[in-house]
Formats: sequence, structure tokens, C-alpha cells
Amino acid sequence: MNQEYFYYACAVAAVILSGLAKGGFAGVGALAMPVMALGVDPVRGAAILLPILILQDAVSVWSFRHSWDRHIAKVMLPGMAMGVAIGYVFAAQVSEVAVLGVLGLISTLFGLQRLWVERGGAMVLPSNSPGWIGTLFGVASGFTSQVAHAGSPPFQMWVLPKRLPRDTLVGTTAITFATMNWMKVPAYAALGQFTRPNLLATATLIPVAVAATLAGVVLVKRVDAARFYTLIYVLMVLLGIKLMTDALLA
Repeated sequence: MNQEYFYYACAVAAVILSGLAKGGFAGVGALAMPVMALGVDPVRGAAILLPILILQDAVSVWSFRHSWDRHIAKVMLPGMAMGVAIGYVFAAQVSEVAVLGVLGLISTLFGLQRLWVERGGAMVLPSNSPGWIGTLFGVASGFTSQVAHAGSPPFQMWVLPKRLPRDTLVGTTAITFATMNWMKVPAYAALGQFTRPNLLATATLIPVAVAATLAGVVLVKRVDAARFYTLIYVLMVLLGIKLMTDALLA
């Protein structure tokens, strides 16, 4: 397949996955960057996706604006800000190959952890763990989100044991990640990633982004996603292993 066509296939798939996640399929978005990284280097891929994520955030925040947990957002957002700052320093100092390896490791560990939970494994954290634990997980979420748009795993590890109602979970995720994605804009600008080619690539993907997010909002209320999630997590592990292998062989 022509490299340009392969890139667009990966980019469209990544945007659809992130749109479904913003529409309510929490966790699915963690597969977006590994898929994107198959077609383009992860640093450029993350820059292309960030404005799309912000646009998709607007749709999901509006759709679930009445259903969110203010305490969780208050606890996690300061940590997320710290994590974004740490991630910026990290990204400015390391090579694209290192970012690829980190992305692969995050994807593999998250996929394995979610497969374990889906099969009855217990969550480590209690539902009433103190707020400072949530702030620490916010730092981890901000760091992984800044480096590779992969902030969902740490966020979910602290939030999911609370067993929030579905719409509250989706709304809380939408509000916190929308805020964090705006925090990342100055960092990406400082890294020189908002180039004309990257912004043009973003623009071509906007219609897919909006359609995928709206589809997620509709489907999340109608679809039993158990098998879908299992497939997503298996793919996440396989792609994570591939990305780590590519980084080691580069």
C-alpha cells in the first residue's frame, strides 16, 4: 500500500476510535495513538490529533454537561497540570524512538490490565481512596497524555473503582480530559508542533472526528460493549508490543 494511503487509513481509524471514546466508550481512545503511530511518527501524530481531540471534547462535554462528578475533577486536575508539565520536559529531551517505546509500553500494560479486570480481576484501589491518591494518578494521567494522548489508564485506575453511573463516568471523563487537552496546547506550541503541514492534516480529519463523536454518543446508550472492549484491549496489547519492538530495532 502507498505510504500516504496507509497514513490516512491509520489516521482515520485513530480519529474514529478517539471519537467513540469521547462519545462514551471510555478506554477505547487509548488505542488511537498506537494506531496513528503505525502511519506516522508518534510526535507528529500526537500534534495532528490534539486539535481533533479538543474539537471532540466540545461535542462530548455538551452532550454530558449535566452528568459529572465535581469532586473527581477538583482532585485530579491539579495533578494533571503537573503531569503535563513533566511530560513537556520529557518530550523536549528525548528522541522520537523513545516516545514510540513509551507509547508501546503504556499500550501493552493498559491492555493487559483491562483484560485482567474484564475477566474478574479485582481493582487494587478501594472506592474510597483519599483524594491525594487521585492527585497522584492525575499526575500520571497528565504525563502519559502529554507524551502520547494516553491519559485514560491512570485516570480509570482511580475512577473506575468508584462505580459511577454510566453517564456520570462519561461526563466526568469528558470534563477533565477537555480541560487537560487545553493545558497541553502551550506545551505543544513550545515544542514547535503546530506546523502548517500538521494543521492541514488535522483539518482533513475534522469531518470524521465530528461524525465519530456523535456516533459514540448515540451508540454508547444502545450497544452492549463487552465483546467490543475485549477486542479493543487485545489489539492494544498487540500494537503495544509491535511499537516497543519497532523502538528497540530502530
